[in-house]
Amino acid sequence: QVQLQESGPGLVKPSQTLSLTCTVSGGSITTPYYYWSWIRQPPGKGLEWIGYIQYSGSTYYSPSLKSRTTSISRDTSKNQFTLQLTSVTPEDTAVYYCAADPILHNIVVVTTDKDISLEVWGQGTLVTVSS
Repeated sequence: QVQLQESGPGLVKPSQTLSLTCTVSGGSITTPYYYWSWIRQPPGKGLEWIGYIQYSGSTYYSPSLKSRTTSISRDTSKNQFTLQLTSVTPEDTAVYYCAADPILHNIVVVTTDKDISLEVWGQGTLVTVSS
């Protein structure tokens, strides 16, 4: 059974880069046809989709974050994928989740369709952006 675990700093200063890693166990990050995704939930708000890296290494990011550099990369030797978000502000304070599913539609709509549940989620990690 695939399990995901997020790791990274819980506090980041404004204008710095947020960097989180998701470690995959019980399965391979190169397994067809999975989409390895980052999703966040600000306090008191709904889920927000950040982007994904596909089993092949291709990436796609939410248009709402295009104004800032968002990068999702992977290390296949460590079976990990990483999120980097530059120039963070207090509005980036959220619980950050990594998640995975083999169906792209599920990845895209999970934040807006309550009937959709992804195959696997990490437990989430709170990142606070504050000076």
